Amino acid sequence: MKHKKILAPFLIVATALTLAACGNNSQNSSNNDDKTLHLMQSGELMSLDTAKQANLNEFNTLTNSMEGLYRSNKKNQLVPAMATKVVKPTDNGCVYTYHIRKDAKWSNGDPVTAEDFVRSWRRSVSPTSQSGYGYIFKGIENADQIIDGKKKPSTLGVKALNSKTLQVKLDYPMPYFNKMQLLPIFFPQSTTALKKFGNQYGSASNKMYYNGAFEIKNWTGSNLSWNLVKNKDYYDKKDIKLNKITMQVVKDANTAHQLFQDNKLDDAVITGPTAQGLQKNKNLYHYKRAGVYYLRLNLRNNRPFRNRNLRRAVSLVLNKENLVNKVLSDGSKSANTFVAPGLAIDPTTNKDFSVETDPHEARDVAKAKQLWKKGLKEINQKKVTLKYNTDDQTISKNVAQFVQSQIEENLPKANVEIHAVPTKNVQNDLASGNFDMNFGFWFADFGDPISDLNVLQSDNVSNYGKYNNANYDRNLNLAKTQNATQESKYWANMRAAQQQLNKDMPVIPLYTMTESHLLNPKLKGVYWHPVGEADYTRAYFK
Repeated sequence: MKHKKILAPFLIVATALTLAACGNNSQNSSNNDDKTLHLMQSGELMSLDTAKQANLNEFNTLTNSMEGLYRSNKKNQLVPAMATKVVKPTDNGCVYTYHIRKDAKWSNGDPVTAEDFVRSWRRSVSPTSQSGYGYIFKGIENADQIIDGKKKPSTLGVKALNSKTLQVKLDYPMPYFNKMQLLPIFFPQSTTALKKFGNQYGSASNKMYYNGAFEIKNWTGSNLSWNLVKNKDYYDKKDIKLNKITMQVVKDANTAHQLFQDNKLDDAVITGPTAQGLQKNKNLYHYKRAGVYYLRLNLRNNRPFRNRNLRRAVSLVLNKENLVNKVLSDGSKSANTFVAPGLAIDPTTNKDFSVETDPHEARDVAKAKQLWKKGLKEINQKKVTLKYNTDDQTISKNVAQFVQSQIEENLPKANVEIHAVPTKNVQNDLASGNFDMNFGFWFADFGDPISDLNVLQSDNVSNYGKYNNANYDRNLNLAKTQNATQESKYWANMRAAQQQLNKDMPVIPLYTMTESHLLNPKLKGVYWHPVGEADYTRAYFK
């Protein structure tokens, strides 16, 4: 997922450093109305049309007002939403046939139909889509050609067999396809609304209809607050305890903290120094997400990290525990695999995939020095200067300085130059290969290791470090073709791919994504998903 665009607001660091007392918050009774939940968003809504925008704030809002074929329950298991059941594919894993529930309605009273899915998916896969998310449809019949402009969106392998039957044809088996349906980009869009509002669809809350537990109200297209009001036409409204959810844009962590103390927020996301100072607060909750922050290394010709021993040396010299405990101090945990903990359970072993593929290689400065010396000799250099590229957010620069000190203090003849620039400039350097190290982040699109591992396949456009390993590619290709429908072989391919990364170290995992939330202690029933967004639709106050 292109999460520099989507997740960057989480990393905004408070500019004001004055913290209120830590640990003496009130019980935050919030408000006199125990049917209203007060939430914040870290940035403005740009559009509610997933064919035009695919950012965090839109996804957060749509997750609580719209539904796709499935939802994820409190145990992070797929359960039916618009579909009547979780279906199994036919035709060797290449055809999915979904039956749309008869009692599913839009907020204008229209029934939800298969055609509503067809129109939505065609709009998002079209080359004219502005969301940047067309790639997620790859694997559906003709999607690649449509994205490349060689075929029309109407040829996408999705069809309404009748008003309540949706059929999807794939180019190859994708055992994770059902999991992908949790993404808002796969949500339906009301055919009536698309026709009625045309190009204005999703430009304001009254320019679309909703099929989820809540309807969005009072968003004009530019204001910084909006409401979600209980949808009277929702099929499962008996399980919805809240009448209303308010959302307001809060960009500053100190402001979020103050609003929480003033009982104006029931859930406040805090970052940076504010989060560091509140780690012992009794109302703090650490929301663990399936994302990993890492060092991307440039393996192009004539770059130092083309040499594996130099890459290994850097990986062994970094004290990740000091990074998370002394530099970040926000509840983050060190990471050892590119696939994040909590993303997926390997069904053939019943173990967390990240845990079972963890190399368990401890920091070893002595070994790192040996590898560094050997690597310099292999590239015929007595010293190297490494260009470290990162965005200019405070937390990113703090991580850069930590990495710089670890390398320069422990590896002889190593110099690290930090280039902290706006995100746009970082992307330009990545595309041109003008870097040696880059502070990167990846958050899985769906709950399967392949969502992460695909990024480092040799032909992936996001493989900016140009990692190219035949065995790695072979395992991913086998998982996508002949082994896709053979569970034991598929997961063996996944494990082998991650183990190849452990050996080659084209990226160095640093720490996992953790959000710090101040929560009203009376708030219950929130579904905290490691993949996707938090679901507040079943929330209530106890």
